[in-house]
Amino acid sequence: MSLGRRQEPEAPLWISYRDLPRGPAHVFYDQLNRLLDEAGFDEFVEELCAPYYHDRLGRPGVPPGVYFRMLLVGYFEGIDSQRGIAWRCQDSLSLRRFLGYGLTDSVPDHSSLTRIRQRLPEEVYQRVFQWVLRLLEQKGLISARQVGVDSTTLEANAAMKSIVRRDTGEGYQEYLNRLMAEEGAVEEGREPRPRSVSVSTDTARTKR
Repeated sequence: MSLGRRQEPEAPLWISYRDLPRGPAHVFYDQLNRLLDEAGFDEFVEELCAPYYHDRLGRPGVPPGVYFRMLLVGYFEGIDSQRGIAWRCQDSLSLRRFLGYGLTDSVPDHSSLTRIRQRLPEEVYQRVFQWVLRLLEQKGLISARQVGVDSTTLEANAAMKSIVRRDTGEGYQEYLNRLMAEEGAVEEGREPRPRSVSVSTDTARTKR
């Protein structure tokens, strides 16, 4: 599978722009997306994930920028499964805008999220999440004590990677581990086994 890259959505020519349904903008995600774009988030995650995809062969997969945006939605909103993340993003006009999908586009389903999660090693997730949190702190969207989305407040100490949800007490890695357990990748309550990655000029594959 080759690396997909996120593109801005285009409305089909046969639909009048004024006829498209609109919902109120989600202030947090709109501002987050603006900051991610300004900081070159998509280029950063594409470069980070490129070694785990083939350079040319295969159909382009889900763009890494879309995939990690969906995981952030799940974490910030306390969604307990990859199925729930996919449904929430498919159903919400504001989250479609956040992901860069148009009204008639299909948002990646839970099976696509599972395949990507199996492809990428844990250190990629850690680097992406810490990069986003550092950006949000620098821009004032979160502080060292709290991070909020709508009425949901998440508490944390001064260490960015130790941020936990107020409602569940989960850190980001614990949240990812629970998603893996739900898909049968690891037994619930156990840490995922470390992976070794083998990359050649002909193929890029992940081995346990």
